[in-house]
Amino acid sequence: MLKKILIALGIVFVLIQFIHPVKNDEGGVRYAIYTKYPISQEVSAVLKSACLDCHSNLTRYPWYYKVQPVTWFMANHIKEANKQVNFMHFSNCSIAEQYHKFEKIAEVMENKEMPLSSYTWFGQHPDAKLTDVQRKTLIDWAEAQMTMIETTYPADSLVQVKSEKR
Repeated sequence: MLKKILIALGIVFVLIQFIHPVKNDEGGVRYAIYTKYPISQEVSAVLKSACLDCHSNLTRYPWYYKVQPVTWFMANHIKEANKQVNFMHFSNCSIAEQYHKFEKIAEVMENKEMPLSSYTWFGQHPDAKLTDVQRKTLIDWAEAQMTMIETTYPADSLVQVKSEKR
């Protein structure tokens, strides 16, 4: 009986290898964050090493992405991450939503919630283990963008309506 179960599981495992979600490689930079906001080389380096794989359409897929069910887990994770912040669609949001996203960037860096620890499991992405200095760099940058928004736009334009909140 156990042998039959193991054989059935083996067959299912092999079959699911042929079912893959669509990769996150949608192009286009029209609304990319850097088209509207200044990004220093330091900030750009941190974003590239620790953020853009999940929070953009520029995902660099590791070798193990081709193995199910890892593919499904990662595809779902990337989809959810892009719902929160997608740096390639950033300026396509209302100014209130952009402001809120900068608030969230500063908050998750301050609380060390990002990048997720699973992103660096098994020695993957060692450059994504951010130092306090790198976190401070992102926090300062996000807060500087918020200040710029506050001085450029009227206060009532920074209030999110319920349908905008994510």
